[in-house]
Amino acid sequence: MVLKNKRSILFVDGDSNVLQGLKRLLHSRLKGWDMTFANSGTEALAFMHQKPIDVVVTDLQLKALDGITLLDKIKMNFPQVVRIVLSGESDQDWIMKSVRVSHQFLSKPCHPDILMATINRNCMILDLMRDTSVKKVISKMETLPSLPSLYAEIMEAINSPKASIARIGRIITRDMAMTAKILHLVNSAFFGFPRHISSPSQAAILLGLNTVKSLVLSLHIFSQFDTRGLPESFLEELWQHNILIGEASKRVAEGEKQDKITIDHAFMAGLLHDTGKLILAVNFPDDFQQVLELSQNEGRLMAECEDEIFGVTHAEVGAYLMGLWGLPLPIVEALAFHHHPDRCVSREFSPLTAVHIANGASHHHTDEPDKHIDADYVKAIGLTDSLPSLFLTCACPGWMAISFCPVLSRLLPIRFGSC
Repeated sequence: MVLKNKRSILFVDGDSNVLQGLKRLLHSRLKGWDMTFANSGTEALAFMHQKPIDVVVTDLQLKALDGITLLDKIKMNFPQVVRIVLSGESDQDWIMKSVRVSHQFLSKPCHPDILMATINRNCMILDLMRDTSVKKVISKMETLPSLPSLYAEIMEAINSPKASIARIGRIITRDMAMTAKILHLVNSAFFGFPRHISSPSQAAILLGLNTVKSLVLSLHIFSQFDTRGLPESFLEELWQHNILIGEASKRVAEGEKQDKITIDHAFMAGLLHDTGKLILAVNFPDDFQQVLELSQNEGRLMAECEDEIFGVTHAEVGAYLMGLWGLPLPIVEALAFHHHPDRCVSREFSPLTAVHIANGASHHHTDEPDKHIDADYVKAIGLTDSLPSLFLTCACPGWMAISFCPVLSRLLPIRFGSC
């Protein structure tokens, strides 16, 4: 992804020495960028009413108006602005509250290269979204809805006197909404883990039972889904499809002898690849219903119908929010380009490759399988000859899903063939 436009960044800190240090350190690194510095939350809001701001980087401890209140006001009044916390705050309650109003959390002291890379990356994410009205709604989101059955299951597990973090981790793995937010939190700089965590079950164990309880019970990070007129089968099919593509993407990466990080990212990208459909369905139920009807009645791809109705597709929407939440760039790229991998600059195997092939394999037995595989991209990666065996590899995880979704037993012979 390439940064398209000059960006405006607002730094907010109650310590003028910190602001001077940021100005000095970033002056040579962010040449051409419009940087503004505010000494208080009140001053920051005044600046934002005077000129457009793309990114806000703020401390939590501010004069008059604390950082959480400032970010909450920005979220409500300037939802399209990227909100980054840069703080030395160590109180976990404050950190947990900041999860609801910020996109990412960086700890002081922060190396300027890390800060610059974070800002650059978020500005690239901004360019994924073309429709301003959709961008404003999505930028406000602090949660994704969880499938009611899984939400009830995790609530039961948490409230059990014999609560098991291992069991909770397994439930989280089956839910793309819970997965996304847990990974968002565990990879924030506050927790300071020395490596990037890409497994939701591992993340739950590292966070610990009390933190996960706080997320679910106190902050309501996960919520039940109100179908609001959507077909009853839509959610179940969406969840099961994402689980199958996650498993299949992992197998593709394993089959190509990729390293563990790429394999983990491929699984996560597959699990989250259609998150954008969920986001659109939650925020624009009437318009999304039109998409479903248009796709079904005219036999068109959902992404084409979404672009016609919304001006964006579920791929761009999902990548945008997951990017703001700080998920690794290879996962964001896989979400953004899984229907059009040719739009990604890289021509090396990546999680995008795995998800594109796995998703294509799920449609391999339809009337028009070529609509779902970019043959030129696959050739450029050097996998044309391997494609039949990779499709067969993708078939196996589908059968594993029968244990928790009997409905799939009727679908798998059509979608995935036999092992």
